[in-house]
Amino acid sequence: MRINVLQHTPNEGPGSIQDWAHAKGHTMYIYHPYQFGHLPTVEQTDMLVVLGGPMSPNDDLPWIQQERDLIKELLDNGTPIFGACFGAQQIAKTLGCSVSKGPAKEVGWAPVYRKSEVIPGLPSQLTALHWHEDMFEMPKNADLLFSSDNLANQGFVLNHQVVGLQFHFEPKEDNVREMVVNDFPYIKGSVLHQTADEILARQVPAENKNVMFQILDYISEK
Repeated sequence: MRINVLQHTPNEGPGSIQDWAHAKGHTMYIYHPYQFGHLPTVEQTDMLVVLGGPMSPNDDLPWIQQERDLIKELLDNGTPIFGACFGAQQIAKTLGCSVSKGPAKEVGWAPVYRKSEVIPGLPSQLTALHWHEDMFEMPKNADLLFSSDNLANQGFVLNHQVVGLQFHFEPKEDNVREMVVNDFPYIKGSVLHQTADEILARQVPAENKNVMFQILDYISEK
């Protein structure tokens, strides 16, 4: 299976998603549309992963709309799609939902709570890395998958095909360090009140990689 990854900033890569692809014997291609302007075609895509980034789906940039055009075609085609943070917002916007400022800026480690059992075996509570202040409106016919203490719409699952998460399960230890040392000014104003050092001191929960694998298994095994 060819997994095409849309990466939107140098410091937010695929992390454990890449581990899953290698473990399953899949091939991964990573695109940087914000820099090079290239996207895969529908015919080249067996699964699409749309990662996070500092931009908004509401920004008037040609490549952002081109991404949504691709997502729309893949949704119509029944292709598995996973989105994290900006990626989840892009999927929601493609489905006709609004993306707007949330009630609170969340940056740091905080719990999320499972709200649906549509994906079997997910823990009822997990600690995830949050790095956002926008939120998506829930897509029609989607199941609410996760909520947090500060934001109800933290994750959705749609048609055994699509999962979008407002937060991050995919970063490994090195990825967290990369995010923090490069984007630490963004931490200011977070309702979680964690410093860069406090975020770095927290170990990535081992179960986050397991859950990332479960989610990818779910959308890829129809």
